[in-house]
Amino acid sequence: MNAEYFCACCRAPFVNPHPLDEQGRCALCRRGLTGFDAAYAYGAYEGTLRQLIHLFKYDGIRTLAGPLAELLLAALPRQERFDGIVPMPLHWRKRWQRGFNQAKLLAEALSRRTGIPVLEAVRRRRATPPQAGLSNAERRRNVAGAFEVRRRIPLEGRRLLLVDDVFTTGATAGACAAALKRAGAERVSVLALARTDRRLMWLAPAQPRPQSMAIGAS
Repeated sequence: MNAEYFCACCRAPFVNPHPLDEQGRCALCRRGLTGFDAAYAYGAYEGTLRQLIHLFKYDGIRTLAGPLAELLLAALPRQERFDGIVPMPLHWRKRWQRGFNQAKLLAEALSRRTGIPVLEAVRRRRATPPQAGLSNAERRRNVAGAFEVRRRIPLEGRRLLLVDDVFTTGATAGACAAALKRAGAERVSVLALARTDRRLMWLAPAQPRPQSMAIGAS
């Protein structure tokens, strides 16, 4: 992503340093509204990377999980230790429509490359309306209370890596991370294949999705 200034925590890009404090944190991170402790992504949600994610997620080319996991591995921070990889859960209805959870396939492929175990520690207990077109505050309200931790998986003191395909504003990842931390996780970092440049989200109309990608889109 082409930007000179980034938040030190969530890695959100900015056109100048003014939104950042002396620790390099944006307003959301300063106020503790993100829910997670750090966020990483391989690249911007555009061009070839966007096309690959669409082929994997919407056209069901599951064999892309391995090559895409290699990109996640390249973006994985080497300075951090993780006790478990948590795939971002789908609501059961969307998982049934799509036939698989793309985040789980990515988490499993990443686990095979790192030896870090996959922990399906959280479930999405209610479906939420689409986030597109909502403000940051509306997105956070939309996903508030949407996630529930599975109590049979102990999380106390664990450092977790929450894996997803696309990071937009971080509202969904934040709600999931907050649930994990309430259950005792010491630290939750987010790792995604791509992130949307939120500087551009409100500048251009949403592009129509190809027909083959319409079912179960998130």
